Amino acid sequence: MNLDLKGKNAFVGGSSKGIGKAVAIELAKLGANVTLVGRDETALVQGLIDLSFIGTGEQKHDYVAVDFSNHERVKGAVSKHLKKTNKTYHILVNNTGGPASGKISDAEEKDFVAAFELHLLNNHALAKMFVEGMKKDGYGRIVNIISTSVKQPLPNLGVSNTIRAAVANWSKTIANELGAFGITVNNVLPGATETERLKQIIDVKSQKTNASADTIAEEMKNEIPMKRFGKPEEVAAAVAFLASPAASYINGINVPVDGGRTGSL
Repeated sequence: MNLDLKGKNAFVGGSSKGIGKAVAIELAKLGANVTLVGRDETALVQGLIDLSFIGTGEQKHDYVAVDFSNHERVKGAVSKHLKKTNKTYHILVNNTGGPASGKISDAEEKDFVAAFELHLLNNHALAKMFVEGMKKDGYGRIVNIISTSVKQPLPNLGVSNTIRAAVANWSKTIANELGAFGITVNNVLPGATETERLKQIIDVKSQKTNASADTIAEEMKNEIPMKRFGKPEEVAAAVAFLASPAASYINGINVPVDGGRTGSL
Protein backbone atom coordinates (compact mmCIF):
# COMPACT_ATOMS: atom_id res chain seq x y z
CA MET A 1 0.00 0.00 0.00
CA ASN A 2 1.46 3.32 -1.09
CA LEU A 3 1.32 5.88 1.72
CA ASP A 4 4.37 7.83 0.54
CA LEU A 5 3.91 11.61 0.62
CA LYS A 6 7.50 12.60 -0.15
CA GLY A 7 7.56 15.74 -2.27
CA LYS A 8 3.96 16.60 -1.45
CA ASN A 9 3.06 19.90 0.22
CA ALA A 10 0.28 19.89 2.82
CA PHE A 11 -1.64 22.84 4.26
CA VAL A 12 -3.22 21.89 7.60
CA GLY A 13 -5.75 24.18 9.26
CA GLY A 14 -5.97 24.50 13.03
CA SER A 15 -2.68 22.66 13.41
CA SER A 16 -1.22 24.39 16.46
CA LYS A 17 -2.97 21.87 18.74
CA GLY A 18 -5.46 19.02 18.97
CA ILE A 19 -6.57 17.07 15.93
CA GLY A 20 -4.94 19.50 13.50
CA LYS A 21 -1.52 19.12 15.10
CA ALA A 22 -1.91 15.34 15.17
CA VAL A 23 -2.72 15.43 11.43
CA ALA A 24 0.35 17.55 10.72
CA ILE A 25 2.53 15.04 12.55
CA GLU A 26 1.07 12.05 10.67
CA LEU A 27 1.53 13.73 7.29
CA ALA A 28 5.11 14.62 8.19
CA LYS A 29 5.76 10.99 9.16
CA LEU A 30 4.70 10.00 5.64
CA GLY A 31 7.17 12.48 4.14
CA ALA A 32 5.05 15.56 3.39
CA ASN A 33 6.23 19.13 3.72
CA VAL A 34 3.72 20.63 6.14
CA THR A 35 2.46 24.18 6.50
CA LEU A 36 0.99 24.66 9.97
CA VAL A 37 -1.89 27.12 10.21
CA GLY A 38 -3.43 28.81 13.23
CA ARG A 39 -3.73 32.09 15.09
CA ASP A 40 -1.30 31.35 17.95
CA GLU A 41 2.13 32.06 16.49
CA THR A 42 3.95 30.86 19.60
CA ALA A 43 2.24 27.48 19.35
CA LEU A 44 2.97 27.31 15.61
CA VAL A 45 6.68 27.91 16.22
CA GLN A 46 6.66 25.12 18.79
CA GLY A 47 4.87 22.95 16.25
CA LEU A 48 7.69 23.51 13.76
CA ILE A 49 10.18 22.41 16.39
CA ASP A 50 8.14 19.26 17.02
CA LEU A 51 7.98 18.48 13.28
CA SER A 52 11.75 18.87 12.95
CA PHE A 53 12.19 15.59 14.83
CA ILE A 54 9.90 13.70 12.44
CA GLY A 55 10.36 12.27 8.97
CA THR A 56 13.41 12.22 6.72
CA GLY A 57 15.12 15.38 7.93
CA GLU A 58 15.00 16.71 4.37
CA GLN A 59 11.46 18.07 4.65
CA LYS A 60 10.77 21.78 4.77
CA HIS A 61 7.97 22.84 7.10
CA ASP A 62 6.63 26.33 7.69
CA TYR A 63 3.57 28.10 9.08
CA VAL A 64 0.96 30.76 8.42
CA ALA A 65 -0.35 32.66 11.44
CA VAL A 66 -3.87 33.92 10.77
CA ASP A 67 -7.24 34.17 12.49
CA PHE A 68 -9.89 32.27 10.53
CA SER A 69 -12.77 34.47 11.70
CA ASN A 70 -12.52 36.48 8.45
CA HIS A 71 -12.05 34.62 5.18
CA GLU A 72 -10.78 37.71 3.35
CA ARG A 73 -8.01 38.01 5.94
CA VAL A 74 -7.23 34.33 5.43
CA LYS A 75 -7.05 34.79 1.65
CA GLY A 76 -4.70 37.71 2.10
CA ALA A 77 -2.36 35.86 4.45
CA VAL A 78 -2.26 32.74 2.27
CA SER A 79 -1.73 34.76 -0.92
CA LYS A 80 1.23 36.47 0.70
CA HIS A 81 2.60 33.09 1.77
CA LEU A 82 2.21 31.63 -1.73
CA LYS A 83 4.03 34.58 -3.32
CA LYS A 84 6.85 34.23 -0.79
CA THR A 85 7.26 30.44 -1.09
CA ASN A 86 6.05 29.80 -4.67
CA LYS A 87 4.51 26.56 -3.40
CA THR A 88 1.99 24.25 -4.99
CA TYR A 89 -0.15 22.52 -2.39
CA HIS A 90 -1.18 18.95 -3.06
CA ILE A 91 -3.01 18.36 0.23
CA LEU A 92 -5.49 20.68 1.92
CA VAL A 93 -6.82 19.74 5.33
CA ASN A 94 -9.68 22.04 6.31
CA ASN A 95 -9.96 22.06 10.09
CA THR A 96 -11.36 24.82 12.28
CA GLY A 97 -12.68 24.87 15.83
CA GLY A 98 -16.43 24.39 16.08
CA PRO A 99 -19.09 26.97 17.01
CA ALA A 100 -20.15 27.40 20.63
CA SER A 101 -22.56 24.82 21.99
CA GLY A 102 -26.20 25.65 22.70
CA LYS A 103 -29.77 25.03 21.56
CA ILE A 104 -30.58 26.13 18.03
CA SER A 105 -33.68 27.93 19.31
CA ASP A 106 -31.43 30.15 21.44
CA ALA A 107 -29.01 30.99 18.61
CA GLU A 108 -28.84 34.46 17.08
CA GLU A 109 -28.61 35.08 13.34
CA LYS A 110 -25.10 36.41 13.78
CA ASP A 111 -24.01 33.06 15.23
CA PHE A 112 -24.88 31.32 11.97
CA VAL A 113 -23.18 34.01 9.89
CA ALA A 114 -19.97 33.76 11.94
CA ALA A 115 -19.93 29.96 11.73
CA PHE A 116 -20.60 30.04 7.97
CA GLU A 117 -17.63 32.37 7.53
CA LEU A 118 -15.40 30.32 9.79
CA HIS A 119 -16.09 27.01 8.13
CA LEU A 120 -17.62 27.03 4.67
CA LEU A 121 -16.24 30.29 3.28
CA ASN A 122 -12.69 29.54 4.45
CA ASN A 123 -12.84 26.01 3.06
CA HIS A 124 -14.05 27.30 -0.30
CA ALA A 125 -11.52 30.13 -0.47
CA LEU A 126 -8.58 27.82 0.26
CA ALA A 127 -9.77 25.17 -2.18
CA LYS A 128 -10.00 27.76 -4.97
CA MET A 129 -6.49 28.97 -4.20
CA PHE A 130 -4.95 25.49 -4.35
CA VAL A 131 -6.97 23.55 -6.93
CA GLU A 132 -5.19 24.85 -10.04
CA GLY A 133 -1.85 23.71 -8.67
CA MET A 134 -3.31 20.30 -7.84
CA LYS A 135 -4.62 19.99 -11.41
CA LYS A 136 -1.25 20.96 -12.85
CA ASP A 137 0.64 18.39 -10.76
CA GLY A 138 -2.01 15.71 -11.22
CA TYR A 139 -2.40 15.12 -7.49
CA GLY A 140 -4.89 16.62 -5.09
CA ARG A 141 -6.40 15.67 -1.77
CA ILE A 142 -8.86 17.85 0.13
CA VAL A 143 -9.88 16.47 3.50
CA ASN A 144 -12.43 18.31 5.61
CA ILE A 145 -12.53 17.56 9.31
CA ILE A 146 -16.16 18.08 10.22
CA SER A 147 -18.30 16.17 12.74
CA THR A 148 -20.52 13.10 13.01
CA SER A 149 -23.40 15.59 13.23
CA VAL A 150 -23.59 15.56 9.42
CA LYS A 151 -24.98 12.03 9.73
CA GLN A 152 -26.87 12.45 13.00
CA PRO A 153 -27.43 15.89 14.58
CA LEU A 154 -26.04 16.15 18.10
CA PRO A 155 -27.99 17.58 21.06
CA ASN A 156 -27.12 21.11 22.17
CA LEU A 157 -24.97 21.83 19.10
CA GLY A 158 -27.57 23.63 16.99
CA VAL A 159 -25.38 26.05 15.05
CA SER A 160 -22.66 23.45 14.58
CA ASN A 161 -25.12 20.85 13.27
CA THR A 162 -26.43 23.33 10.71
CA ILE A 163 -23.12 24.62 9.40
CA ARG A 164 -21.36 21.25 9.42
CA ALA A 165 -24.11 19.88 7.19
CA ALA A 166 -23.57 22.77 4.77
CA VAL A 167 -19.85 21.97 4.64
CA ALA A 168 -20.56 18.29 3.97
CA ASN A 169 -22.82 19.14 1.04
CA TRP A 170 -20.29 21.65 -0.32
CA SER A 171 -17.68 18.90 -0.10
CA LYS A 172 -19.76 16.33 -1.98
CA THR A 173 -20.56 18.86 -4.69
CA ILE A 174 -16.97 19.91 -5.28
CA ALA A 175 -15.83 16.27 -5.13
CA ASN A 176 -18.07 15.57 -8.12
CA GLU A 177 -16.54 18.48 -10.02
CA LEU A 178 -12.88 17.76 -9.26
CA GLY A 179 -12.76 13.97 -9.49
CA ALA A 180 -11.96 14.02 -13.21
CA PHE A 181 -8.69 15.83 -12.41
CA GLY A 182 -7.45 13.22 -9.96
CA ILE A 183 -8.42 15.41 -7.00
CA THR A 184 -10.37 13.73 -4.23
CA VAL A 185 -12.49 15.49 -1.61
CA ASN A 186 -13.54 13.62 1.52
CA ASN A 187 -14.77 14.32 5.03
CA VAL A 188 -13.49 12.86 8.28
CA LEU A 189 -16.08 12.98 11.05
CA PRO A 190 -14.56 12.83 14.53
CA GLY A 191 -16.73 11.72 17.41
CA ALA A 192 -15.92 12.59 21.02
CA THR A 193 -12.15 13.11 20.87
CA GLU A 194 -9.79 14.10 23.66
CA THR A 195 -9.29 17.76 22.78
CA GLU A 196 -9.87 21.16 24.38
CA ARG A 197 -13.15 21.33 22.45
CA LEU A 198 -14.44 18.18 24.18
CA LYS A 199 -13.40 19.53 27.56
CA GLN A 200 -15.35 22.72 26.88
CA ILE A 201 -18.47 20.74 25.93
CA ILE A 202 -18.21 18.65 29.09
CA ASP A 203 -17.70 21.74 31.26
CA VAL A 204 -20.77 23.46 29.76
CA LYS A 205 -22.91 20.36 30.36
CA SER A 206 -21.57 20.15 33.89
CA GLN A 207 -22.50 23.75 34.65
CA LYS A 208 -26.00 23.38 33.19
CA THR A 209 -26.83 20.11 34.96
CA ASN A 210 -24.88 20.60 38.21
CA ALA A 211 -23.30 17.18 37.60
CA SER A 212 -19.55 16.76 37.90
CA ALA A 213 -17.39 16.85 34.78
CA ASP A 214 -16.32 13.26 35.53
CA THR A 215 -19.95 12.14 35.65
CA ILE A 216 -20.71 13.84 32.34
CA ALA A 217 -17.63 12.27 30.76
CA GLU A 218 -18.63 8.78 31.92
CA GLU A 219 -22.15 9.26 30.59
CA MET A 220 -20.73 10.27 27.20
CA LYS A 221 -18.37 7.30 27.13
CA ASN A 222 -21.25 4.95 27.86
CA GLU A 223 -22.93 6.15 24.64
CA ILE A 224 -19.93 4.91 22.65
CA PRO A 225 -19.68 1.17 21.86
CA MET A 226 -15.95 1.26 22.58
CA LYS A 227 -16.60 2.94 25.96
CA ARG A 228 -13.86 5.53 25.58
CA PHE A 229 -13.07 8.82 23.90
CA GLY A 230 -11.01 8.89 20.74
CA LYS A 231 -7.47 10.21 20.55
CA PRO A 232 -6.41 12.93 18.09
CA GLU A 233 -3.91 10.50 16.60
CA GLU A 234 -6.72 8.11 15.68
CA VAL A 235 -8.52 10.80 13.72
CA ALA A 236 -5.23 11.88 12.15
CA ALA A 237 -4.58 8.35 10.86
CA ALA A 238 -7.80 8.46 8.84
CA VAL A 239 -6.93 11.88 7.42
CA ALA A 240 -3.41 10.77 6.49
CA PHE A 241 -4.73 7.70 4.67
CA LEU A 242 -7.19 9.77 2.65
CA ALA A 243 -4.36 12.16 1.76
CA SER A 244 -2.17 9.32 0.48
CA PRO A 245 -1.83 7.74 -2.96
CA ALA A 246 -3.48 4.61 -1.57
CA ALA A 247 -6.81 6.45 -1.34
CA SER A 248 -6.81 7.54 -4.98
CA TYR A 249 -10.26 6.05 -5.73
CA ILE A 250 -12.00 7.16 -2.55
CA ASN A 251 -13.94 10.32 -3.28
CA GLY A 252 -16.91 12.22 -1.90
CA ILE A 253 -17.45 10.23 1.28
CA ASN A 254 -17.91 10.79 5.01
CA VAL A 255 -15.68 8.71 7.31
CA PRO A 256 -16.82 8.65 10.96
CA VAL A 257 -14.01 8.13 13.47
CA ASP A 258 -16.21 7.84 16.52
CA GLY A 259 -15.85 4.40 18.08
CA GLY A 260 -19.21 3.42 16.61
CA ARG A 261 -21.27 6.08 18.38
CA THR A 262 -23.19 7.31 15.32
CA GLY A 263 -26.47 5.43 15.07
CA SER A 264 -26.78 5.54 11.27
CA LEU A 265 -24.68 3.81 8.62
